[in-house]
Amino acid sequence: MDTLQNMRAFSCVAQVGSFTAAAVQLDTTTANVSRAVSNLEAHLQTRLLNRTTRRIALTEAGKRYLLRCEQILTYVEEAEAEASDAHARPAGQLKVHSMTGVGQHYVIDAISRYRKTHPDVTFDLTMANRVPDLLDEGYDVSIVLASELPDSGFVSQRLGITYSIVCASPDYVKAHGIAQKPKELLNHSCLRMVSPVIPLEKWLFDGPEGQELVNITHAPFQVNSADAMNAAISSGMGVGVLPIYSAIEGLRNGTLVRVLPQYRLQELNLYAIYPSRQYLDAKIKTWVEYLRNSLPEILAAHEADLKTHQLLIAN
Repeated sequence: MDTLQNMRAFSCVAQVGSFTAAAVQLDTTTANVSRAVSNLEAHLQTRLLNRTTRRIALTEAGKRYLLRCEQILTYVEEAEAEASDAHARPAGQLKVHSMTGVGQHYVIDAISRYRKTHPDVTFDLTMANRVPDLLDEGYDVSIVLASELPDSGFVSQRLGITYSIVCASPDYVKAHGIAQKPKELLNHSCLRMVSPVIPLEKWLFDGPEGQELVNITHAPFQVNSADAMNAAISSGMGVGVLPIYSAIEGLRNGTLVRVLPQYRLQELNLYAIYPSRQYLDAKIKTWVEYLRNSLPEILAAHEADLKTHQLLIAN
């Protein structure tokens, strides 16, 4: 039995005073309306309406029940309107996960710019270097870097492509020289990034001679944050791999030197992952669309900046 529909039928009959008029208003038949009220009375084991051939009247129980029905139906209508509005208008809180470096260098700024056009959306951002379980942890969107994603049943949108480069400090280069080929890195103090998502102990380079693999089996220092690695490299501890977003400022201000400028580490995809495409909440839809439209431009600007820096060094 559909109690909610039966409640709607009963409330409508009580308001218009007729099964026939209620049927017209509800776009159904008089028999269906009569059956709905009878089913409701049978379910409650209470007579709600006294019926005669000329008129109907609410019983005392019917009057009390009608008040509750009207309250419930109002709450349901408000809930339905709110849910429908969520599909149409971006509003409410977005719970977002992002890998730490991506969050610090891209996502926080993107949130600031997104909220200028969608001020009714608020954000709860968690940054951690892992791929979360969206359903168990309640995230609306996760933003991750990966070569590829495992089959999770979630929806993913690729936001762009980025890669990492090898860097050292000017003092380290002055004291220890600079590698000309990937294999020569094994003669240097190689600092290692660690990640539960991406295996980073093997440095796979793309360069003039194709792909070359360097396996870093020993490292005097390892850390799980790109910005912490940046600080370690800048202090002269050794040679390390940095994503472009973490390296670019140091290359600009001279605290970092790019090692092996003709080589880059294997490209990684930047993904937005969310639970479902069906009936997508407007705030999720517009946030992912904003990232998909804005991040490639930012990634391209960093790439152009990196090339400009290389030309300045070459000249």
